[in-house]
Amino acid sequence: MRTVSVFKNGNNRAIRLPRDLDFDGVNELEIFREGDTIILRPARPSWGSFRHEEKANPDFLTEREDIVSDEGRFEL
Repeated sequence: MRTVSVFKNGNNRAIRLPRDLDFDGVNELEIFREGDTIILRPARPSWGSFRHEEKANPDFLTEREDIVSDEGRFEL
């Protein structure tokens, strides 16, 4: 296990991640504490970020086959 220095950056404490521990292509990390351990992991998309995704085409799934049949079902 390696150690890194902690330094002051404005009103925050900071560390430098060694290059071999970098999160390639990740711009945002989640950080949380479990006991005396601080865990960093790539931020996971939230449902709020879903609205920024490209919308489906208007004809998306307008014609599709039934993949579940009513065979063997009964009325309640």
